[in-house]
Amino acid sequence: MTKKVLLAAPRGYCAGVDRAVITVEKALELYGAPVYVRKEIVHNKHVVSTLEERGAIFVGETDEVPEGALVIFSAHGVSPAVHEAAASRNLKTIDATCPLVTKVHHEVKRFAREDYDILLVGHKGHEEVEGTAGEAPANVHVVERIEDLAHIQVRDEKKLIWLSQTTLSVDETIQTVRQLKERFPHLIDPPSDDICYATQNRQVAIKEIAQSSDLVLVVGSINSSNSVRLVEVSLEYGAKAAYLVDYAEEVKEEWLVGVETIGVSSGASVPEILVQDLLKWLAERGFSDVQTVTATEEHLLFAIPPELRKDLKAAGR
Repeated sequence: MTKKVLLAAPRGYCAGVDRAVITVEKALELYGAPVYVRKEIVHNKHVVSTLEERGAIFVGETDEVPEGALVIFSAHGVSPAVHEAAASRNLKTIDATCPLVTKVHHEVKRFAREDYDILLVGHKGHEEVEGTAGEAPANVHVVERIEDLAHIQVRDEKKLIWLSQTTLSVDETIQTVRQLKERFPHLIDPPSDDICYATQNRQVAIKEIAQSSDLVLVVGSINSSNSVRLVEVSLEYGAKAAYLVDYAEEVKEEWLVGVETIGVSSGASVPEILVQDLLKWLAERGFSDVQTVTATEEHLLFAIPPELRKDLKAAGR
């Protein structure tokens, strides 16, 4: 009997990641190397190293960028303080923040203007959370675990709303919000869902294959929140084992012992070539029957940042 691979769809690049990577590639073509990028443009080891080879220089903060140079802000978004720091050094900036992250920034600004306290459900220290919270630090309280509530003081429990990081586990967030509402019965829901469509779709797809898989392999980097969530969701929904790998060669042969069906997916910042490398590696070990399991179709595309679009047009490209 042929050993099986259940290949999740959708998987891999989302519209926001695609836009961010194309932004760096087109900036390198238009302006030439080096092009500076604050933080990793997306959380994927392969993408970052490939762009570095082409002349992108990734820095921790804008003060590492030479005065007057070009810097691109990553897909995860930045706070107003970062924009101000860049302006003070006369840096030319291109903002590759995912539009779905920008939407949450706008929500924070709107509710802060209306003097709400905001419970931001997300991972402390994650770049997206730091950028979002930085829009209104006096109003935003980051909630990573329900225990964090013990240290949070809100001014008026009737003027309290929750928002979330875009790459969280849907199920976990629902559970967290349920607990938040037990503590704050008047807590208001966000105007629209903050967890991005791609994160949700990839989680739905992995749920469909996890229960039929002896092993799930998720291609993605350890600092990619949505990739880590896919491993967690796989285990929650019945996979006997699940692992996160950047490259096919990281898969350990012993993981395959006694395995008949392997589920495969990839995080939203993972290029498809890495998934194909994994499928080839698995086929060489007898897992040659690949069946695609499609949860939904994705057709969303985002235009590249307007500041880059303008320069490309001026250059006749």
